[in-house]
Amino acid sequence: MGKQRMIDNWERMKGQIMSTWDDLDEDEMKKARGNLSQMVNLIHVQTGEDRQLIMRKMSAFL
Repeated sequence: MGKQRMIDNWERMKGQIMSTWDDLDEDEMKKARGNLSQMVNLIHVQTGEDRQLIMRKMSAFL
């Protein structure tokens, strides 16, 4: 999953991410916008979920 693709699909993905991981808020999402690694780390820190599992779930959004 490329950075540009994530940026292009951000609004759609943001909704899917926030519905999958409801521990995240809008301000946190803005910090990681378009940065896959930062988004995965943010979700991992907030939820404790395995990073590879997060990546698999996020890949399904595309």
